[in-house]
Amino acid sequence: MRRLLLVTTLFASLAQAAEPIAIDVHRDANCGCCTSWIKHLEANGFVVTDHVESDMASVKQRLGVPHRLGSCHTGVIDGKFVEGHVPAADILRLRAQPDLIGAAVPGMPVGSPGMEMGDRQDAYQVIGLDKDGGEQVLADYPAD
Repeated sequence: MRRLLLVTTLFASLAQAAEPIAIDVHRDANCGCCTSWIKHLEANGFVVTDHVESDMASVKQRLGVPHRLGSCHTGVIDGKFVEGHVPAADILRLRAQPDLIGAAVPGMPVGSPGMEMGDRQDAYQVIGLDKDGGEQVLADYPAD
């Protein structure tokens, strides 16, 4: 009986650890890199609800994304914004920081998730934003 309880507990723990993470993604209908980023998220265990938008500027404004951190698509997870080509691991890092209201990879750096172009990798940073507008570097990706 004890062995069965241990096995059942182990399987329950594994199932909880593997629970998919829901994220909403807002994007323009004509954006190819946005759909590539969505594939990156899905490959990393996220369940994506894809929202095709006709006015991304108003979506970003509504979600509190500063213009200086802008990119092509905007995700929302746990009420926080995820702007641009943020790697899945850094989205998990964002979720673990209650002081942050969002994270962004400004622009569209080559080599970031969804912007892969051969072996080229531009340097980029994942920037976290707090409610007072303060920024911090969550991750730093060097150029190859």
